[in-house]
Amino acid sequence: MSEDKLTISKIRDGTVIDHIAAGKGLIIPHILGMNVDSEDIFTVLVNAQSSHMGKKDIVKIQNRELKEKELNLVALIASDATINIIKNFKVTDKRKVVLPKHIEGLLKCLNSSCITNNDPEATTSFDVVSRAPLVLQCSYCSIDMNELEILNQLSGK
Repeated sequence: MSEDKLTISKIRDGTVIDHIAAGKGLIIPHILGMNVDSEDIFTVLVNAQSSHMGKKDIVKIQNRELKEKELNLVALIASDATINIIKNFKVTDKRKVVLPKHIEGLLKCLNSSCITNNDPEATTSFDVVSRAPLVLQCSYCSIDMNELEILNQLSGK
């Protein structure tokens, strides 16, 4: 093995999120509720060389398959990501994340006057107006949210 290569161990079972735009991989564990205090075992590889993307991030999560809601969160951060399901060290399922046309309950509307911010029983609801650049529109008050606003909200900024 060449000395200029970095080796990251394989996982026995779990999920590998590949093809994340460089710099966005660190947000993924946060939005999935993983941190140093959680029981989850995960690895984040940042700025890995990629022949396709130049540089990319990769997140490996041991012993966990992501649920649909979690995949939707990943799609908001990394719309070109690939999800690999690993079982017994082998990829058993490989697919691209799919950003749904409609997103419910994952984000807060930016409009403080929106019903979803004033009625505890209201669930936020957004329509995808544009995938690139990412723009979501509140289904209730029609306010738009751009990619930076989405990233800031999901990363807790």
